[in-house]
Amino acid sequence: MSYISNEEEFNHILRILNKNVDGKQKVMYAFTTIPGVGRRFSNLALKKAEIDLNKRAGELTKEEIQKVLDILEDPEKFDIPLWFLNRQKDYKTGVFKQNVSNELDIALREDILRLKKIRAHRGLRHYWRLRVRGQHTKTTGRSGRTVGVSRTKGL
Repeated sequence: MSYISNEEEFNHILRILNKNVDGKQKVMYAFTTIPGVGRRFSNLALKKAEIDLNKRAGELTKEEIQKVLDILEDPEKFDIPLWFLNRQKDYKTGVFKQNVSNELDIALREDILRLKKIRAHRGLRHYWRLRVRGQHTKTTGRSGRTVGVSRTKGL
């Protein structure tokens, strides 16, 4: 592996926010394995942390990783615009924030539960396990319940 500079200081697998991050990938793409962090947000967070984008994830120091985690935790403090965040004006708290890792799963589960509780159309579609976003369901999505013509064996 010619791209690894110091073999002693290189981490092949990093554990960041309950996810295993591949140390051989470039930093920007390695951080996208964390749920809630896409390519654009990863790029912006690394630029705010002043980390070289050509580095590999295994070459990062603990201070650099902590700096990126601080940005993911409170992006407003680092002048990241509010329209860039994935949870805008939370319906309970009214706060703009970036949900990452387990927070993303919890927020999604709570939103679907709230839709079911208020008996909204989307909530009922989730409850019935049907398509929610307006897709056609006449012929597609028949998992387990096939409808069709069966041929007789005599002919």
